[in-house]
Amino acid sequence: MSECSVRVLMTKRLMALALGSAALVGCGQPSMTDSPGNNEAWQATYPAEYQSWAETENTSARTDLLAHRPALVVLWAGSPYAKEFHSPRGHQFAVADVAQTLRTADGQGSAACWSCKSPDVPGLMEKYGENGFAAHTFAELGREVGNAVGCADCHEPGESTLRLSRPYALNAMNKVKQPFEAQNASWQASQTCGQCHVTYYFQPEEDNKVNIPWIFGSTADEIERYYDTRRFYDWVHPISGAPMVKARHPEYEHWSRSGHAKLDVGCVDCHMAGQSAEGMHNHKVSGAMAQYEQACQGCHQDEAELAQTLAQHKAAIDEARTEVEGLLIQAHYEAQAAWAAEANWHEMNSALMDIRHAQWRWDFATSSHGIHAHNPEEGMALLTVALQQVKMARAKLAQVLAERGVDSVDYPDVSSKETAQAAVDIDLPALQQQKQRFIEQQMANGWPEAAMRGYQE
Repeated sequence: MSECSVRVLMTKRLMALALGSAALVGCGQPSMTDSPGNNEAWQATYPAEYQSWAETENTSARTDLLAHRPALVVLWAGSPYAKEFHSPRGHQFAVADVAQTLRTADGQGSAACWSCKSPDVPGLMEKYGENGFAAHTFAELGREVGNAVGCADCHEPGESTLRLSRPYALNAMNKVKQPFEAQNASWQASQTCGQCHVTYYFQPEEDNKVNIPWIFGSTADEIERYYDTRRFYDWVHPISGAPMVKARHPEYEHWSRSGHAKLDVGCVDCHMAGQSAEGMHNHKVSGAMAQYEQACQGCHQDEAELAQTLAQHKAAIDEARTEVEGLLIQAHYEAQAAWAAEANWHEMNSALMDIRHAQWRWDFATSSHGIHAHNPEEGMALLTVALQQVKMARAKLAQVLAERGVDSVDYPDVSSKETAQAAVDIDLPALQQQKQRFIEQQMANGWPEAAMRGYQE
């Protein structure tokens, strides 16, 4: 057995002991002390974990990803993601960020948008039923969600024992023959993260409740097969008319097929590395390289070499995704030109499905936070197939356009977020005004403090 494998095995055994006698507790600052998900109730028993989780409020920086990559605006045109999309930050901001984002608009969408944001959610699902919870609007349940992601999300109430608190996560793990109770300590811990760091969709025939689409498996191909079989789409793209599906941060899927997973190195090992004097895990969830000595050094003994490898993976993925993004934008607008030239569905169907499939693989690769570290091989493989598919789409569209005498296509200016949003008719000031009215008229009327964290002057 290699030195790395020995160290991994020792780490696993230590973690198993910790799970049996102590806590892996994520705790936050509560506003609703009578909620079953109240984080503060855990503070006296697990003070070190509570304190380290509270420090996630220090992880407040985030990036406007639409400004960083304006092409996203066009690719996601017609979906809420084209309005606002930021990089993630500390768990303490989970409730506030989903409440404040333009994507939840005036709160009339499904309460399913709360599903991953608070340990209050399992109690609300029990109270209303899983379908009844989702059947409420986002605004209707706003006053009942006052604790940011924390203790009861991952643990049995008041105990250190890990659990999957969301029924859809339990069901999903069973679908792919990874039942929670049969997993070792590392995989159980990773599955608690995978309740939220996973792709999903809102199931329309079930009151828009969350469903993880793993009937055939959890790869991009298998999920696509599921969506295509049931003819599901999240939205119809307003430029091309293609029926689109959205990937939503599939970190668990990528990790579960990675080299780390094969060594039983999970989310906790890399993102919650370091322990308190009592041997408990650090709950200030952060990037692995920020805590290299605790998280990585056991296996990766040269920090500079590891940093260079990660940078190379990221650069390769960024280069590949940029190429795919550019071609997808062209394909959407070429389809628009074909429709304008009175093309019919018989001519267009195959190309539109190629656009759908190419963008799905691009999204499955790039919407995963940290794909260059979690599973760069899978990310590059997905982008390679996406490139082939979008090229097929454009070749088919070129034939349609030629047959209808179209010799030029107008493509949008995506040099900035502003020009891209103008191209797809997004009126950002109007959206911001709508959101401000929602904050003033509803959120200011009795919503918990957690909904304003980081947004108060």
